[in-house]
Parts: sequence; C-alpha cells; structure tokens
Amino acid sequence: MSATYLDAILAVHREAAAADTRNRDELLGACEAMALPRDFGAALRAPGLSVIAEVKRRSPSKGDLAANLDPAEVATDYETGGAACLSVLTDEDHFGGSPADLQAARSAVSLPVLRKDFTVSVNDVLDARLMGADAVLLIVAALTDDELDEFATVAASVSLTALFEIHDEAELERALAADARVIGVNQRDLVTFEVDQDRAVRMAPQIPTDRVRVAESGVRGPDDARVLYRAGYDAVLVGESVVTAAGRSEAVAALRAVAD
Repeated sequence: MSATYLDAILAVHREAAAADTRNRDELLGACEAMALPRDFGAALRAPGLSVIAEVKRRSPSKGDLAANLDPAEVATDYETGGAACLSVLTDEDHFGGSPADLQAARSAVSLPVLRKDFTVSVNDVLDARLMGADAVLLIVAALTDDELDEFATVAASVSLTALFEIHDEAELERALAADARVIGVNQRDLVTFEVDQDRAVRMAPQIPTDRVRVAESGVRGPDDARVLYRAGYDAVLVGESVVTAAGRSEAVAALRAVAD
C-alpha cells in the first residue's frame, strides 16, 4: 500500500514515543492525583445534535485556517453558541497546535475537551490526561489491535473517554472488539485526503445504537449537519467551517438548530 499522509505524521510521533524515557508509573501516579475530568461521553448523549467544535489553527490540506487565534476566545465563542464539547489540536508540526492551546481553551469554558492528536503510546494517553484533556483520540487505522486494547484500558483507568476514529467496516469491527463506546466516523480519506460526504451516512446503520455516534470531517454547515443528524448521529465534530466563520457562536448555533 502506498504511503499516506497519516504514515508520515505517525512516523514523527512514533519516533518521539520511542525516545520517551519517562517513567510510566510516575506519570500514572500524577494522573491519579488529579481531579476527575469532565464527562465527554455524557455531554454527547444530550438530546438533539451535539457539536464538538474544534480549535484548529491549520491543516495539512488547507494550510493556515486561523493561525493567530486566541484559544480561550474561540472556546468561549463555541460555548456561547451551544457547543457540547471542544476538540483541540495539540500536534505542532502539522497542525500548529500545542498543549498550551488545550489548556487555555479548557480553562476558559466548562465544556469537556478532546485532545486531538496522534496517540501512539501509553505515555501519549497519560499526557492527554496530564495536560487537562477529558478525552483522547484513538485512530483505529494508526494502531494495532493490541494497542487499541491497551490504550483504551489505560484511558479508562485514568477516567479519560476514548473516541475511536474509524473510516470503514473493518475498522468499526476492530473498534467494537476493543469495546469502543464513542465512535467517530472520519469522512476524510487517508490516502487521498479528500472528503467523502456520504461515508458517515453509509456507516451509521452499522454502528450499534447503544454507542455514541460522531460524524467527523466535511461538515460544511447546517445542511450537512442535518443529513448526519437524520442518519442517526449523536454529534458532529466540526473544525474548518466554525473556526473560519465570521461569527463562530452563530455558526455553532446554526449546527445545533438542525435538530429543532
């Protein structure tokens, strides 16, 4: 299989993980000493369509989106618009994010926050907790079955919600085998980086109804959100269309309104 954009990013993260000599037990102890996180999964089970609004400075495909954004200001705008949760990019090399962005955004609001990054080690999971995240992203395509099981177990042990990101039926099967409770369907193809607007609709009937279902990528506005809500999704994760909106609060509110 040809190398994908994901392969290149993962190589950087796996190299960093291999060089990480920190003591895992010490990290785990520090996590256990923290106050309980906010309940990311519960926030998405609220009636209507929940919006996970993303604090995103740039992307590999589009370049700069809002390179000079103030994370606290953006987070506050999202909360005012009715967002259920935040997603904050912490990858610096490819997305211009940082743990400091997550901390500033979370401190400004009362919403649960997903650390949006490329989780490739147990220490990555623990780092998510230590920087203040309430949920951690597990990209099924990037991980082995053993890694999925281990990372999900570690996340649960420190009270983090795991968002399992899938793209197709085979990845859904692997996520369910790891007892995924929150499942996100990413509509962006990992080989071409193009968005398939119908992917999430096709996948929706195959995700058990007792799981939280999240549609990711390609939500350009209320029309897309309405289709996904009618397909059975509990939430949409939206980045570009809300972070670049002239009125971010209004953009989030318009997505929420499709369920009225």
